Amino acid sequence: MDELIVMNETTQYISIYMAGEMFGIDIKYVDNIVRMQHITRVPNVPPYIKGVINLRGEVIPVFSLRIKMGLEEIEETKTFRIIILKVEGDMVGIIVDEVREVVLLENDLIEKPYHDSSDSMQNLLSGIGKDGDRLISLLDINEILADKG
Repeated sequence: MDELIVMNETTQYISIYMAGEMFGIDIKYVDNIVRMQHITRVPNVPPYIKGVINLRGEVIPVFSLRIKMGLEEIEETKTFRIIILKVEGDMVGIIVDEVREVVLLENDLIEKPYHDSSDSMQNLLSGIGKDGDRLISLLDINEILADKG
């Protein structure tokens, strides 16, 4: 009798570092990763919106993931990147401290995070993934892009 091999479904994530913690962004949302460049300020926008960039002729809003997550702003370093996300046809850039690698996580090893409505960062997570002995906090892109504080 043939053995049935069950393949666990997996999802690819771009791993990033923010304030020394590892986070993952589902690769299906990632359109591009670019080095920091001149960001044109836009008046009367929430503090986390840094402005817009011109990427290959397309004007893309850019915001600071640090501010959105309630982390303190730090001086920009050479590891900072802008991740261009494409969600429902819209493009937006998020500034992150560092982009590391693509990781493949088994969906059945992703646990739902505990949500405390008073903790704004926890509300931005869709799950916690296990990559060997590392834990990766998985970002909920729709929640991050929601227009709240």
